[in-house]
Amino acid sequence: MTKFITFTLTLLLSQGLYAGKFNKSSCSLNGKKLAGKVQFVKNFPDVKVKVVKNLQDLKVKMVKHHAKKCGEWQVVKSLPDFKVQIVDNFPDVKIKYVDHLPGVK
Repeated sequence: MTKFITFTLTLLLSQGLYAGKFNKSSCSLNGKKLAGKVQFVKNFPDVKVKVVKNLQDLKVKMVKHHAKKCGEWQVVKSLPDFKVQIVDNFPDVKIKYVDHLPGVK
């Protein structure tokens, strides 16, 4: 029975179905800070996000250079700090794009 539970948890973790919790105080998910260089991917993301208009977990401002603060994202094609997949269902974090004041509520 223990082997079955271990196998099931390993399978869920490997498929990304057992999501971590967004930590508002550190602006991170599973140890990945949600600030800096981001790469949008279709497979194997660090974070699954859903873009919403209200009730967001994180306000995101897209910047061209020096993304350091929580919620500031600079899109890159290589060497990202974290990878994001946009999803409609079962997101790790709900985001709202903003022009000013990125970060948590």
